[in-house]
Amino acid sequence: MSTAAPSHDHGHDHDGSTYLNATKGIWSWLTTVDHKRIGVMYLGSILTFFLIGGLLALAVRTELYTPEGDIFSAATYNRLFTLHGAVMVFLVLVPAIPASIGNFIMPLQLGAKDVAFPKLNLASYYIYLFGALFMTYTLIAGGVDTGWTFYTPYSAGHSDGSVISALTGAFILGFSSILTGLNFIVTIHKMRAPGMTWKKMPLFVWAIYATSLIQVLATPVVAITLFLLIFERTVGIGIFDPALGGDPVLFQHFFWFYSHPVVYVMVLPAFGVISETVTVHSRKHIFGYMAIAGSSVAVAGVGFLVWGHHLFMSGQSELSGSIFSFITFAIAIPTAIKVCSWIATLWKGSIRYNTTMFYTLGFIWIFVIGGLTGLFLSTLATDIHLHDTYFVVAHFHYVMMGGVLFALICAIHHWWHKMTGVMFHEGFAMITFVVVFIGYNLTFFPQFVAGSQGMPRRYHQYVEQFEIYMQLSTIGSYLFAIGLFMMLGYLIHSIIKGEKAPHNPWGGVSLEFETATPPIEHNFLEQPVCRKGPYDFDEIDPSMAN
Repeated sequence: MSTAAPSHDHGHDHDGSTYLNATKGIWSWLTTVDHKRIGVMYLGSILTFFLIGGLLALAVRTELYTPEGDIFSAATYNRLFTLHGAVMVFLVLVPAIPASIGNFIMPLQLGAKDVAFPKLNLASYYIYLFGALFMTYTLIAGGVDTGWTFYTPYSAGHSDGSVISALTGAFILGFSSILTGLNFIVTIHKMRAPGMTWKKMPLFVWAIYATSLIQVLATPVVAITLFLLIFERTVGIGIFDPALGGDPVLFQHFFWFYSHPVVYVMVLPAFGVISETVTVHSRKHIFGYMAIAGSSVAVAGVGFLVWGHHLFMSGQSELSGSIFSFITFAIAIPTAIKVCSWIATLWKGSIRYNTTMFYTLGFIWIFVIGGLTGLFLSTLATDIHLHDTYFVVAHFHYVMMGGVLFALICAIHHWWHKMTGVMFHEGFAMITFVVVFIGYNLTFFPQFVAGSQGMPRRYHQYVEQFEIYMQLSTIGSYLFAIGLFMMLGYLIHSIIKGEKAPHNPWGGVSLEFETATPPIEHNFLEQPVCRKGPYDFDEIDPSMAN
């Protein structure tokens, strides 16, 4: 790609103004409609909630180090894992990449000055923040212990209003997700730079587009479901509660009709990040561009048809189970297309073995393990044995936590210079990766073994047969936490004392690399024009690199 006026130093504002200092003061940040500042605020909020959810996870793992259940009571343990799950899923994983990295990078990659509806973008952030604080407070104050899925009849039969308050918080969060998705869809359709056809869009934009479609179509379903549960609880009309003549399995159908597509709300942006980093840091055109772009949309579409694999043990018919099993196997195909394309892109590429590439390779390793173990759970006979065991916990964390978190870390490192204007210490960052990678795999891989031997999930106490696996998992969780705090340390150090970033340290050719570093308030001095694809490294102007 190239701008219409390359003589303008690729979007640098010559007075030294950037989005960080164009306006000053905390109020200017709180009232900003700049997509970049909103993305940074989202990132800070998400990482704060990630810290809370992570500390809760350490508390759970500390309890499980011994089989006796000797630190917390069973009731407290239930509340801890409920709070951990709800915070991590609703407040961290769902908005992690689209709301933060998507907000910051996507308009830059499109060559746009902002998103289509800047004020709505700011409103979405405050809706998210209000819903997150409301939900967290009620989960803690009310002592909700239903698990993050709020399954009926347990959630319907609670004696106090804490479940209703927590559901209201999740209901509020849904509006933020819908409005963000709508904003992104309109932005991608209407605000692409001149010359940027659908076949010239960066794959991260394709991933955000597919994600936004799911957000707009699926989120109303869970919103209605939560509303029905609140309505049932307050009015006493039987919808899900069998004591009132309702059907608890109906809640599971509604919940998973949303919650399985929302898995791809979390993972599709991660795929988009990896598609960017694997090509930029191997200096090679992405292999199978249209296949990857099409597979993102295919995953979004087929993702609505596989919810029933969560209900294999619910008593649904053999025919339904067989159909859902088949479709679940089918959705592995577009995912495999992406993985094979990434590996083919790496083949004979000029690979830079830097921190970003390490996290890219780490993501591929972790996600392949998560994806392949999902096939065990897609098989009807195998799922009978593995259902509700630690095998499911490990699979879920390899796909969701490993996939989303490693991609988010990868994105932060890849675009850190663009967000902050400084560089982090590469050597220390690579050492930190080793600690994070070992810690993560040590945390969750033993859980596959424990689950395959019958260790049930959500248990406060367990038999000594599983003690070694739980101890390894707990040690790994502390090592993983140490690595994350090391990362926080060198990123903060880079902001305080880091070297000034070169304009384009990775030699990327998509439009975000043609803006200033950090970008100016309105991204570009003049409207950029897209003249070639985002991965045409063979046509790069040598003056663009570094």
